[in-house]
Amino acid sequence: MAGLRLPHLQAALGRQAEGVIVALGSSSTAGAMASDSAHTYPAILQHELNAALPNAHIAVINRGIGGQDAPEELARLDADVIASRPQLVIWQVGANGAMRHADPDTFHRMVVDGVNRLRRANIDVVLMDNQRSPRVLAAVEHIVLEESLAHVAKETGANLFSRSHLMDFWSDEGAKPGQFIASDGLHQNDLGYLCVTQSLARLIVSAVQSPAAVSASR
Repeated sequence: MAGLRLPHLQAALGRQAEGVIVALGSSSTAGAMASDSAHTYPAILQHELNAALPNAHIAVINRGIGGQDAPEELARLDADVIASRPQLVIWQVGANGAMRHADPDTFHRMVVDGVNRLRRANIDVVLMDNQRSPRVLAAVEHIVLEESLAHVAKETGANLFSRSHLMDFWSDEGAKPGQFIASDGLHQNDLGYLCVTQSLARLIVSAVQSPAAVSASR
């Protein structure tokens, strides 16, 4: 998976300021089907980052609301995200849109709008696409919206963290996709949240420790 570019988060940590990350999304961010709040991906991410970067202090704010997608998340972008003054936003979006047959062009425009608003506020952006689960796979639009997120990343300069490609890789390596999915056939279980988040955390740590990124941010 391609590396991330996180100059604003890296600069904040470099000057020993608190790193603030907002996790924006729907039920996958809120933590549906996790055994408790400590097993949600934002909670795991905060733990993993602070363990890997012991000289830093990083807070991950969970702004996931079940059932939402791009329209609802865009509507609360200012109040729930930008007002917290994060250096990084991880935006998980597209699963509910796919299951609701969202118009791909409208979806694309909304995500571009949101990313551009975040970047104008000097916030790094990571777009997170969908998990490989039976109910997402059954939605005809899921591939179109995943491709749309990849195009938005290229168009806007945002980062893309692809859960779909990560889970495809696990499957290619012999892991059964079902072992990472909860009994509802939609969300990840504790193991799925943990493995996805550990992969994301490693990319974030690598990005903020990159000498090339340090030079570029000066």
